[in-house]
Amino acid sequence: MSTVKNDVQSLLETLPDDCTLEDIQYHLYVVEKVRRGIERAEAEGEMTQQEVEKRLDKWHTDRLGRRKRWKMWNLLLCI
Repeated sequence: MSTVKNDVQSLLETLPDDCTLEDIQYHLYVVEKVRRGIERAEAEGEMTQQEVEKRLDKWHTDRLGRRKRWKMWNLLLCI
């Protein structure tokens, strides 16, 4: 199992020599978010495609059951 220090060293080796401190901070942030997501999926279980689509559909429907103005694919284009 890799340690946080090893993960940071590996990350630094992949970044270009002229990267900024902000670049390093951003990449560390992303690595940490991915690590937490994997841990959460292992602890709580993963979601199926149907469960994800159902959640997204709820987010795009108002309280009266009407679809909001944007389509789901517009949201996915932003990711």
